[in-house]
Order: sequence, then C-alpha cells, then structure tokens
Amino acid sequence: MKHVLKILTLLVAISAFWIGLLQASIVPRSHTWLLPIYFIVSLGCYGLLMVGVGLMRFPTCPQEALLLQKDIAEAKVFLKQNRVDVGSD
Repeated sequence: MKHVLKILTLLVAISAFWIGLLQASIVPRSHTWLLPIYFIVSLGCYGLLMVGVGLMRFPTCPQEALLLQKDIAEAKVFLKQNRVDVGSD
C-alpha cells in the first residue's frame, strides 16, 4: 500500500508541475503539451535500462547448473526406462 501512495504522490506532483507550466506560460504551449509524451518515453527508457542492468548483473550459479544437468540426465534415464522417446543426446 505504501508503494501505491508513493506512485500516486509522484503522479500528483508531476501533474501539478505540468498544469503550473501550462498556466504560467513559462514554456511555450507547443512544448508543454508534449511533456506527458516525453515523460512516458523517459519512463520506458528507464524501464529498459533497468532490465538491461538486471540482465548484465544476473548471477551465474555453476553449482545449480550442475545440479540441473544431473536432474536432466536422471529424468532422461527414467523416461527411457518407461519407453518414452526423449530425442538425441
């Protein structure tokens, strides 16, 4: 619930800032109307950046990879014993 309140507070603050720019005419209206689009594009770029950073920092677990390979080999043996075709090795 706290996260929802933070998001709503941020949206209200951004909306107030945008309306203030529209009313004050500090920035030309043609640019002010594009601010929400810039915000959405920036948010999308930030999301892609966070996904990229998460992928770059993704931990490798060699022990878990070995255990997974062992489980796969056991499953293949079990399936072959039950006459299930598991494909080529």
